[in-house]
This record gives sequence, C-alpha cells and structure tokens, in this order.
Amino acid sequence: MSRAKRALITGVTGQDGSYLTELLLGKGYEVHGLIRRASLFNTDRIDHLYHDPHVGGAQLALHYADLADGSSMRNVIEAVQPDEIYNLGAQSHVKVSFEVPEYTADVVAVGTLRLLESLRDHAARSGREIRFYQAGSSEMFGSSPPPQSERTPFHPRSPYAASKVAAHWYAVNYRQAYGLFICNGILFNHESPRRGETFVPRKVTRAVGRISEGLQEKLYLGNLEARRDWGFAGDFVEAMWLMLQQDKPDDYVVATGASHSVRDLVELAFGAAGLDWRRHVAIDNRYLRPTEVDALQGDASKARAALAWQPRVDFPALIRMMVQHDVDLARRERALAAAGFAEPARGAAADERR
Repeated sequence: MSRAKRALITGVTGQDGSYLTELLLGKGYEVHGLIRRASLFNTDRIDHLYHDPHVGGAQLALHYADLADGSSMRNVIEAVQPDEIYNLGAQSHVKVSFEVPEYTADVVAVGTLRLLESLRDHAARSGREIRFYQAGSSEMFGSSPPPQSERTPFHPRSPYAASKVAAHWYAVNYRQAYGLFICNGILFNHESPRRGETFVPRKVTRAVGRISEGLQEKLYLGNLEARRDWGFAGDFVEAMWLMLQQDKPDDYVVATGASHSVRDLVELAFGAAGLDWRRHVAIDNRYLRPTEVDALQGDASKARAALAWQPRVDFPALIRMMVQHDVDLARRERALAAAGFAEPARGAAADERR
C-alpha cells in the first residue's frame, strides 16, 4: 500500500498556511509544518486541525525550524521526506519591513535561498523529486502600472517587496540551473477572518466589530486612495496546490482581476454593520509608507487557462464574511468584559501599522 503524499509547509501557522493545511488534509495528505520557538502558543489558526501524535490517525505534525537557520531546514527535510514543499514563511508586513529591513531580507530572501539549497542538496543525494512552491507577492510589481501579469516588470517599493523579488529569482535560477520542479505563485492581496489584525482589511473589519459593540471609537488609517486586488485566501491556496500538480513547473499570477480602493473597503465594511464610516475613521500620517504602491490589479488569465482556477468569493462577500466574524468576536469580547474577564483590547491597543 502506497503512503499518503507528504507536504512540508513553512509559515504553517499563518493565514495561508492554515487554509492550505485544511485543503491538503482534505485531499488525504500527511502535512508537516515548520514553527518557530516562541514563549507563547501561536498555533491558534491550526489548533482545530491538530491532533495529539500519540493518538492514531494524526495527519498533521509540527517541527521546530526557522528560515534563518539552514541546518534546521535540512534536518526537517531529511526527516520528513516530503513530496511537496510550500514556502509561505516570511516577515510579510510591508510597513514593518521599512523598520526591520535586514531581518526582512534575511528571512524572506536569504531564507528562501537556504531552503532551496537544502532542497537541492537533498534531491542530489536522494534522487527524489520534490515539488516546490515559492510564495511571491503582488508587491513585487510596485509602481508598474496595472493590470499586472507574469510579463509585467518588477519595480519593488519596499524592503519586503525587494526581498520577495530576490526570492522569486532565486527560485527561477534553481529551476533552470538544477532542473528542480519549482513554481512561483505571484499572489495578489488575499484576506480572510484569519488575517492578522495589523493588515488593513482585518484592521478595518476588526474595528467595525469593536465600534459596533461600543468597545472602540476611532479607526486610524493612512492612504485611503491606494487600490488593491483583494480575494479570499481560501480560494488562493487552491491555486498553490494546482501549480504543483502540473506536468511542468511555471510561474503564475493569482488574482481576482478587480481593483478597489481602501476607501471602498472602509465604506463597504462599515456599511455592512450599519455604521457611517465618516464618523469613525481618521487619517494618521504615521501609517503612510515612505514609498507608496498606488494601484495593484492582477491579470490571472494564465492561471485560469492553465490551472482551471478561478476565485469563488468576490470582494463584497469577502468583506461581509470578515465583518460578521469580527462583530461576533467583539460581542464575545464585550460579554467577557461584562463578566469581569476582560481580554486585552487588541483591536485598539495593538500596533496598527498598515
């Protein structure tokens, strides 16, 4: 009896990692995820998928490793013997990358190179083919005018974006130089109720929930005119998997093809809760980027044709989904506060950088 396919995911505890883990487990995979050591548990996005390894049938295993530590990745690849690797791990916050540029470059760019070198070494010694997915970002296009496709030149406008461009070309080079099965997915913005609370769409919907429940008064944002192509993360991870099921490796843009401004997002989110956004939203110049990316809109016609992929959740449905989740979350937060078990007011007190 042949064993189940094995996937190794960096960034397994993130938004995309959790949705991808759900997808792969549903397809019968054995999933292994890399996690970094922390003093607090940070696995809440995948806790519903994890089972005690002492109990039979567990299909998700977690391993301590770090993209900043090449030896740890080599050890995990040797132990797991994966069929597929999905490199989703990163310091992925654009604004924060201006404040920690060296760390961002080390994890996003050089971390990818360390992982690719570990893959190359394992493949050379074992003779096994491991299919590799590299998570790119629409931020790599930067100031290149929309719509952006696989043929659009990169013009990164942040340390994060520049690091992602380097990782992209490392992946292309290792594919061409060593004949490895490596795909780059250039994903445009994708959101969900699992998105981190300092990313703009979740920051907005989290504030809508708290304001609707009387737990917060104001939401502070930066550039309301920036335009993005927003989709649902659960749809986008399916494209990642489809890339690695093709006969030949290639690079693909994954996007909805629709563009909306931050102002559109704010109006829709507040409107979904019956609120007038103009009463609650204020501009704070601290949230402006040193170099702005004005407009991103993806042309995913290649992915639609070659992968038979298409998004299922449109922008209004996505925002309504997130608002409903965060209204429910704020109601629980208020109930806890009323019972004397107040949680920290993360939506108000957390770092709100865009």
